[in-house]
Formats: sequence, C-alpha cells, structure tokens
Amino acid sequence: MFQRTSKVDKINVNIISFASLLQLGDSCIINGLSRALAVQREAEIEFGDEGNFAAYRVFSEPIPFQPIYEVFSFIPHNPMPLIKVQNIDIIGVSSSSILHVGNSKHISMESRVKHIRQLLPEGHEQDM
Repeated sequence: MFQRTSKVDKINVNIISFASLLQLGDSCIINGLSRALAVQREAEIEFGDEGNFAAYRVFSEPIPFQPIYEVFSFIPHNPMPLIKVQNIDIIGVSSSSILHVGNSKHISMESRVKHIRQLLPEGHEQDM
C-alpha cells in the first residue's frame, strides 16, 4: 500500500447516512452495504409483505463484476508523499458511500434499492 500522508485543513459534511462512512486516515479493508425498500402509496393500504427483502430478486442476485482485461503498467513516483487539500465541502454522503482521506487497500461498497409504487385503479384516486 502507498505510504503517503494526508493533510486536510477543513472538512464540512452536512449529512452522513445509510451505511456511509467518513474515514480520516489509512484503512486496510472497508465494506459498506445498504439495502432499502421505498414504498409510495396513493392510499393507506398495507399488504403486509412489502418489508421482506427475500421477496425481491434485486436483493439476492449476485452483482455482475466484469473482469478487467486491460493491460497497464504503473510506476509510482511520489517525490513529495503528501496529499494536501485545503477545503472539502460535502452536502451529503449516503447509501453505502464513502468520503475517505487517506490510503486504502481494499474497498467494497454496495447499495440496492427497490422502489414500489402502489397506485389506485383509474377513477379510484383519492381527493388530495
């Protein structure tokens, strides 16, 4: 792993949520996982099975990671092994995301969201 020092004068983050991370300093392994069900309804009717992650394939199917076949050569050259940042201003870090200042070896992040819309039949819409 590269050996560099990170220097940040100021970090301003408003919100960090849902399996997200603000990491200052070096890390070897970071794993993040976020799963969410978002249900939008026109009527207050609950069927009882909406909260079961196993009922939806999106949460159980493997994520297809494509192999990288590109050949590249890399020769690190760090005459001054210092990462200097004056100011970081972030509105939000969410859903298995990371704001990381430092060195990392292995990072794995995943976020899966199932959106469900339960609409009333045509002509049965409720008055707003």
